[in-house]
Amino acid sequence: MIKRVFIIVFDSFGIGELPDAELYGDSGSNTLLSVSKSVKFNAPILGRLGLFNIDGVETGKPENEPIGCYARLSEKSAGKDTVTGHWEIAGLVSEKSMPTFPNGFPESVIKEFERVTGRKTLCNLPYSGTEVIADYGLEHVKTGSPIVYTSADSVFQIAAHEEVIPLDELYDICRKARKLLNGDFAVGRVIARPFIGEYPDFKRTANRHDYSLEPPGPTLLDLLKEKGLETIAIGKINDIFAGKGITHSSSAKSNLDAMTQTVELLNRDFNGLCFVNLVDFDMLYGHRNDIDGYAEAVSEADEQLEIFMRGMREEDLLIVTADHGCDPGTESTDHSREYVPLLMFGESIKSGVNLGTRETFADISATVLEIFSLDNPLAGNSVLSKIIKTD
Repeated sequence: MIKRVFIIVFDSFGIGELPDAELYGDSGSNTLLSVSKSVKFNAPILGRLGLFNIDGVETGKPENEPIGCYARLSEKSAGKDTVTGHWEIAGLVSEKSMPTFPNGFPESVIKEFERVTGRKTLCNLPYSGTEVIADYGLEHVKTGSPIVYTSADSVFQIAAHEEVIPLDELYDICRKARKLLNGDFAVGRVIARPFIGEYPDFKRTANRHDYSLEPPGPTLLDLLKEKGLETIAIGKINDIFAGKGITHSSSAKSNLDAMTQTVELLNRDFNGLCFVNLVDFDMLYGHRNDIDGYAEAVSEADEQLEIFMRGMREEDLLIVTADHGCDPGTESTDHSREYVPLLMFGESIKSGVNLGTRETFADISATVLEIFSLDNPLAGNSVLSKIIKTD
């Protein structure tokens, strides 16, 4: 009987373009294929779980006898955002893409932001997070005006030097921005982007904080919590769901930190779900088109998965997946519209089951709900009957 489910999201680890990728400007995107070409790529555990056996995967050597069950998941939601992808994993499909601002935010929005914060702003353009502090950081230090910028994603990002605008104030500014960005301007996330150092050697810190929209309806987390089950969030999961439906959360400074916390959790008795996000793939490597860095991060996570799997109990289920793509091998530095992997492993389930191509990420949510004998009012179809061992 499964009592503990661990969902580990490899943030942006797509495995090939979706049929509608062209509509998003993502034709030809394949994060896994690009990363696997690096000499730094080494993922034997993911391979044993069945990563290279998944339908449509064009790289790696398929296992003769995979130890996991595997599938590729289609995104049913509109968009390719982190929030959208995670919400769909948790059973909530978004019919409409979250708004983006390729020319920056309207003057009316910026003026209202300046009014509620009492500070003028700089930039207000789509920008790379590292380049924006290189270009505007010195002016920010001189004026105290926060740097507002966006990207191809649905985000309102605020960069500030920690010695110019202290973290508490920056976080308060973000909360004010989150409150005013609604309706047509309801971006998926407001993100605090603090940095330190002296010009020209500014450096972003690990004190990033995301302020997401609340999910507009119930998710897997809400349903589990309502039934008295634990819902433990590690990494930026708590931010993505705006704390909704979560019984315990902890932040993480890196993929390694998140995995270390997850491994430590194996020693704790609980009944429910542990939901983990490994953000470094996306934040540090995908958006910077750093193929080797991405490959090294996958290799490190693969090693951590092996450690985790050695410590699993008989009542545990591991689910590895992703929320979108971010192909570092294309010219784009933005998310890509891709299939994502589904890898499942545990003593209670069969091995080597090919679940094919699924219609939605929400099949994960539906499966978890069935594991805990709960009805599914959300999207998705459970695969439990196809993978569970029977006496």
